[in-house]
Amino acid sequence: MPKLLTTLSVTALLAFATPLFAQTATPTEAPAADAGTTTDAAKPDTALSLGQTSPDGPGTAYVKESIDDWQLECIRVEEGQEEPCQMFQPLLDTEGNQVANIRIFRLPETGEAIAGALVAVPLETLLTAQLTITVDTAKPQLYPFSVCDRLGCYARIGFRKADIAAFKKGAKATITLVPFVAPDQKVALPMSLKGFTASYDKASVVSGQ
Repeated sequence: MPKLLTTLSVTALLAFATPLFAQTATPTEAPAADAGTTTDAAKPDTALSLGQTSPDGPGTAYVKESIDDWQLECIRVEEGQEEPCQMFQPLLDTEGNQVANIRIFRLPETGEAIAGALVAVPLETLLTAQLTITVDTAKPQLYPFSVCDRLGCYARIGFRKADIAAFKKGAKATITLVPFVAPDQKVALPMSLKGFTASYDKASVVSGQ
């Protein structure tokens, strides 16, 4: 399966599949100056605000629409341009806690993979056990993990036409991972397929160039 992603660069995949929510600093008030004292804040060259990027400006990510159990996650762009959008779903355990998440985006249908995905899992995952995706009663598909950072580990996945067709027709899917501290156990996370087709049709086609 790793060969399926030869049409999409690793950099492009991670750049689009990772949210780009902007962070803004919380302003603090300067202490009041004593009478007759000149402070830096009172000087014309330091008292002026230089502004900051709007948290809702181009380059920020937001949820444009919820379609059943999927969200359409988009990146804001300049006016007149088309926003790139991808599918997103948090993966919850039986108690409703988010353990992992998946983002799916479409690729040009010129190669074996017509869609890509990034599955994020906790750092405490046994990477050598790989990630398993099962649709209904079909044979499970294994996918290796590609990279980790301080927030978690990620599996970069390519989906064939048959895989997407199975998601569209399926009743349920399950993503399974193995905890590092309990290698003899498995954590099965349901991935809802409700709204998959409608969400997929609205997702953007991402070029690997």
